[in-house]
Amino acid sequence: LARGVEDVPVEGGHRIDLVGTVLSVLGLGMAVFGVLRSSEWGWVRPKPGGTELAGTSPTLWLLLAGLVVVWLFFTWEDHLVRTGGDPLVRPEMFANRQLNGGLVMFAFQFLLQAGVFFVVPLYLSVVLALSAMETGLRVMPLSVALLAGALGVPRLWPQASPRLVVRVGLALMLAGIVVLLGGIDIDADASVVALPMVLLGLGMGALASQLGAVTVSSVPTSESGEVGGLQNTATNLGASIGTAFAGSVLIAVLTSSLIAGIADNPAVPADLKQQASVELASGVPFLSDVALEEALAKADVPDDVAAAVVDDNRDARIAGLDAALAELALLAAASLLFTRRLPERAVGEAGAG
Repeated sequence: LARGVEDVPVEGGHRIDLVGTVLSVLGLGMAVFGVLRSSEWGWVRPKPGGTELAGTSPTLWLLLAGLVVVWLFFTWEDHLVRTGGDPLVRPEMFANRQLNGGLVMFAFQFLLQAGVFFVVPLYLSVVLALSAMETGLRVMPLSVALLAGALGVPRLWPQASPRLVVRVGLALMLAGIVVLLGGIDIDADASVVALPMVLLGLGMGALASQLGAVTVSSVPTSESGEVGGLQNTATNLGASIGTAFAGSVLIAVLTSSLIAGIADNPAVPADLKQQASVELASGVPFLSDVALEEALAKADVPDDVAAAVVDDNRDARIAGLDAALAELALLAAASLLFTRRLPERAVGEAGAG
């Protein structure tokens, strides 16, 4: 299909901002890498037995270093603008209220989306032991609803307020997460994800129907390339942070719940409780019942004790999933506070903004 793409001559010479490119990749890369490793390293205090730097988690240092490099990036871009160079992105673009609003919403959309896509497959494939095909079929209603929302909103309500549509979309995503949070428990089955997937898909579709037009229309056509780059950066940052937040909360609660469950379980000997509190403190992997039973059998744990640990792990998994979903629900509610920068009138209307 690439044969159908035609080259368009570019007016004037343009040079790639190599310094800006390196600084942006280095700064954002360090920050995102630190966030993604937070569940393993910890955010500030290092996990027991984990990597540390000057007595602190490497996550904190990577975030700080990344922010410093991003500051250097904007300093360099300002320098290019003042000296008549060709910057990777013009810093004054971030003074554009509508553009900022659209980019923030892109980040929130993909943060919530990635967080849900992290949690739901774990529940279906690990907790309920569904196959990859069965898991995909259970998630498919989200894709169908997303497509329906993205195509249906502009067709049925072409003059709808972008701000209102985005708020409704976020409310639908919040509702889907809350319904999912209320439905997942120790005795639930795969059917509990059906309605949340539809609500989440409709919410994502509503956002998708507006945000691209909001950001692109906020600047002249000549700057659409820069907007596309910023848009992709916002979505990737949001997805990375959403995955990291959901994962770190899930593992932290899973670990604390399992250690507490084992400590309070009379069927577990005292020496095994002490061993578990030490060896599991750095983080508990999200394991299925079968995988955990095999690991306990290899460790020669007695059958009655292994059964008790498996039961405690089953409860801890649900606690971890609920905590991750609760965190995503809070972020979805918080995202509504940032919608005021979106235009009230349909993009393209006179006086929109």
